[in-house]
Amino acid sequence: MASIFTQIMEGSMPGHVVWSDDVCAAFLTIAPLKPGHTLVVPRAEVDAWTDLEPDVMKHLIGVAQAVGRALDRAYQPEKVGLTILGLEVRHVHLHVSCIWKPTDLDFDNADKHASAESVAAAAEVVRESLRALGYTSVV
Repeated sequence: MASIFTQIMEGSMPGHVVWSDDVCAAFLTIAPLKPGHTLVVPRAEVDAWTDLEPDVMKHLIGVAQAVGRALDRAYQPEKVGLTILGLEVRHVHLHVSCIWKPTDLDFDNADKHASAESVAAAAEVVRESLRALGYTSVV
């Protein structure tokens, strides 16, 4: 069975996609650390980032950087964090999230009850920021 991330990318499961290209997609998580918390996910279902083709990993980092710039522009955090975990969903995904202090990257603090409305609103903020930065063809 396809992973939940593949189902979101294929449109068979709902998701708040902010970036889509031939290699990957980026969409907001339903349990954000902070508003705008985005996942960058390759279309290929690979469990470990160390097993990705180098060109795919390079592309994912480039997309994560673009999303990070969009988050920085939209939310003006102290920093934008990037993490790779993959323990809950066995499909590589990069977490891009705003941080003001180190505990902002503690997944025990994720908002597991974030409203659909707040996630949708944050997705629109990220999309608008990506467009403003010139990424109109993938948003």
